[in-house]
Amino acid sequence: MRASFLKMHGCGNDFVVFDERARPLGFTQARAAALADRRTGIGCDQFITIEPPPPGSGAAAFMRIRNPDGGEAGACGNATRCVAALLAAETGSAEQTIRTVAGDLPATVLAPDRVTVDMGPARLDWRDIPLAEPADTLHLPLTFGPVADPAAASMGNPHATFFVDDVDALPVADLGPALEHAAIFPERANIGFAQVLAPDRIRLRVWERTAGLTLACGSGACAALVNAHRRGLTGRRAEMLLDGGALTIEWREADGHVLMTGPVATAYRGEIELDAFPP
Repeated sequence: MRASFLKMHGCGNDFVVFDERARPLGFTQARAAALADRRTGIGCDQFITIEPPPPGSGAAAFMRIRNPDGGEAGACGNATRCVAALLAAETGSAEQTIRTVAGDLPATVLAPDRVTVDMGPARLDWRDIPLAEPADTLHLPLTFGPVADPAAASMGNPHATFFVDDVDALPVADLGPALEHAAIFPERANIGFAQVLAPDRIRLRVWERTAGLTLACGSGACAALVNAHRRGLTGRRAEMLLDGGALTIEWREADGHVLMTGPVATAYRGEIELDAFPP
């Protein structure tokens, strides 16, 4: 079976996007993982399928997010922007609502290559992260090497943010794997390393669970801004400087929702023989 796909990215956080609205393509965890492999597949940080929305949901589509190991993830802000841009180009409407396993994500397409997504409320209770035991999510009892005292938040997936003096001096690729699997995170966690440059400017690098160090993590940027404001380090809006580009994050005071604005891009379109990969 041949299938078309898009290779897209937001600030270098890259995705393989398949459209399953017309017909299911039968992706299993094994096949998604094989296609996500950068050496023997197409290669991506997350594997995305666009599916029909649940009847009566009011959503334009359902977006399924899989990590590079083929397991499902709850949220991906950069991928949401990419899918919103695709749907807006199809329909001519700048307003799109995308259903995910973590809930509905309303998006506004500001330009063909720039989108704002309402990522929903930040969840801050220890059960929501989740943590393995009760703890203050503003100051987790976690130390590893040169980093300590992270804050945690859920943006539909678990995040921990360490605040550091010089993020570019940290061996993030060495710290990330151990922290991702720390015992306090029963579902593992995305690990952010944030350097506050100004009350409205943060330098951020993120080790994503299963994906490793990525050029950008949208939900990680949201969590980092929320945690920085909770610590009194920033205001409620900041420019997040990631390895692959910049995102603007705002933690809205009125309802606690987190808004993310940033770029989208299509790298290329392609076709692939699905039967060449594990079933």
